[in-house]
Amino acid sequence: MMEKKAVPEAEKNLWLETYKALSDVISCLIFVTILFVFAIRLVSVVGSSMYPTLHEGDRLTLLSNCLYEPEAGDIVVLVAEDFDNGVPLVKRVIASEGQTVDIDFYQGLVWVDGVLLDEPYINEPTYRDEGMKFPLTVPENCIFVMGDNRNHSTDSRCPDIGCVDQRYVLGKALQVVTPLSRFGGIS
Repeated sequence: MMEKKAVPEAEKNLWLETYKALSDVISCLIFVTILFVFAIRLVSVVGSSMYPTLHEGDRLTLLSNCLYEPEAGDIVVLVAEDFDNGVPLVKRVIASEGQTVDIDFYQGLVWVDGVLLDEPYINEPTYRDEGMKFPLTVPENCIFVMGDNRNHSTDSRCPDIGCVDQRYVLGKALQVVTPLSRFGGIS
């Protein structure tokens, strides 16, 4: 009959500590995965339509749309097969459902519900007419979006995009993550 060997106490403690450490690492990985799948995402800016606020190649963190309702002034990321072959679009929310947008392309001014927008973030006034008829009332569950680089942006002024269904909002841009020289919040 074989005798059972006693496992030294130090060896038991080592295994217990290793198990606890692995358990903590796995719990952290699960938490981070859930966080990035359901709450926060990373997206790259493609193009110059949001200049000077955002630059091509900026990487942004987003608050997922499941925790967010778009509001005027927010920068959002839109994804739909109808837009640019499914490439995410980054635009600023100008108006939401029920609001009326009017644009004077001669003076480059934008109004929402009869109030002239104060837009210190734009690159230049809005002179480019892309074919939508104004004034325009935003339909239910939709938003009207424009790029900050107004005359170099394809946005809700274009009939191919028009007012965007809120289901296409991937999330709200929170901050620039890279390049590090531009790290920080977005306004």
